[in-house]
Amino acid sequence: MTDAVLLVGTRKGLFIGRRRDAGPWEFDEPHFNAQAVSAVAIDGRGPSPRLLVGGDSSHWGPSVFTSDDLGATWQEPAEPAVKFPKDTGASLERVWQLHPAGPEAPDVVYAGTEPAALFRSTDRGASFELVRPLWEHPTRSAWVPGGGGEGLHTVITDPADPAAVTVAVSTAGVFRTEDGGASWTPSNHGVSAVFLPDPHPEFGQCVHKIAQDAGNSDRLYLQNHWGVYRSDDAGAEWTDIGAGLPSDFGFAVAAHPHRPDTAYVFPLNADSDRVPAQHRCRVYRTEDAGARWEPLTQGLPSDDHYGTVLRDALCTDDADPAGVYFGNRNGELYASHDDGDTWQLLAAHLPDVLCVRAAVLRRPVEPLE
Repeated sequence: MTDAVLLVGTRKGLFIGRRRDAGPWEFDEPHFNAQAVSAVAIDGRGPSPRLLVGGDSSHWGPSVFTSDDLGATWQEPAEPAVKFPKDTGASLERVWQLHPAGPEAPDVVYAGTEPAALFRSTDRGASFELVRPLWEHPTRSAWVPGGGGEGLHTVITDPADPAAVTVAVSTAGVFRTEDGGASWTPSNHGVSAVFLPDPHPEFGQCVHKIAQDAGNSDRLYLQNHWGVYRSDDAGAEWTDIGAGLPSDFGFAVAAHPHRPDTAYVFPLNADSDRVPAQHRCRVYRTEDAGARWEPLTQGLPSDDHYGTVLRDALCTDDADPAGVYFGNRNGELYASHDDGDTWQLLAAHLPDVLCVRAAVLRRPVEPLE
């Protein structure tokens, strides 16, 4: 017996969907009304699932909220959970990413921010500490903000090695540590930066999102600012796998939770025309690590469509078959409960969808009367 939970962060609040067993989805009233919710996470490692939200109030500024009762109540620390130390001369503009680490680090949660920095929590997101070696990386002075700002938007942890962490920054590229954050190495070999005089620099790529393969933690999928790539060695080398897509520009990439070699992207026309490729609402899936791609369209709009899917607005849950979800800047929310084969519209006319996360929560079998 299961409950599925879906968090939908929008430009004006958080929407929480619940689905009991195979029943219909039900959504409650928006939480954090009028706040931009740029980061959400579901941490299922503790005795009860914890929801984490990175909200941004135009009056009070950015903050991190947690709930241990699926959104019935929320906690916010008296002091900001994510705060730059005074000596950095920086102030928090936005929380771009909240990432619970794996079971090997049961209380660790990472936060990626703007300005681009990584913070680490050892109390499940109640408080965070700046990872200084990345903040003080010798390349930082040459990092340049992307079109949406200078944000650390992706955190990947290795389920076999808690000291191995991969991050992506717009527009500094991919960086990796294998010693728990004490040192960081650029990991961009093979990823292009077509907008720079040298299209293959050590760093400076505009990486949009990274996802980790279900069967091999060293296999990563990367959606770039022009280019879709795969790495089979945890990011040391990248190979272009964009052939067969209508465009290799886009923001989002997600991996299947159980099937190796299976990933999803949502192509857009171009960096100068950020609408669905060929004006068609299509998720593309590969089941052979990028050798081939197929469009998934059943249940999606078939007429001209202009809903852009942002980097954190495509996700999978851990069901079998897997749920796949995406929201767009038209305020539409779609779901598939069969690995992406068919789709249904869950909600429309929402504010701009910025991020989505989903999980299946097992509950005890209720005793018979």
